[in-house]
Amino acid sequence: MEDEYRDALIAALRITAGGRWGLFDHQKDRAAKARTAPVIEQLCDIAQEIDGLRAQLDMEPFDLHQSFMAARGPVRSDAVGEPKQAQAWLDRLGAAVD
Repeated sequence: MEDEYRDALIAALRITAGGRWGLFDHQKDRAAKARTAPVIEQLCDIAQEIDGLRAQLDMEPFDLHQSFMAARGPVRSDAVGEPKQAQAWLDRLGAAVD
């Protein structure tokens, strides 16, 4: 399941790195929020299942999801844009943009 989450996140990051804003929710753009809502919901659903299984095994919560969710939300005006942030995440995950 962690691989499924990682693959879904990488797919979304590639779209964002290509120029589509909304995944990181930096702007108050209702259209972008609505467009990315299904992706965020899918990631949260997978992460919730992973965390449930990890809890049964007395393991720490799934940190990739926690890190991603912490990176979302409003940012200062001088922060890097979502495409650059997505590319940094792809680099961190070792997943080059095709």
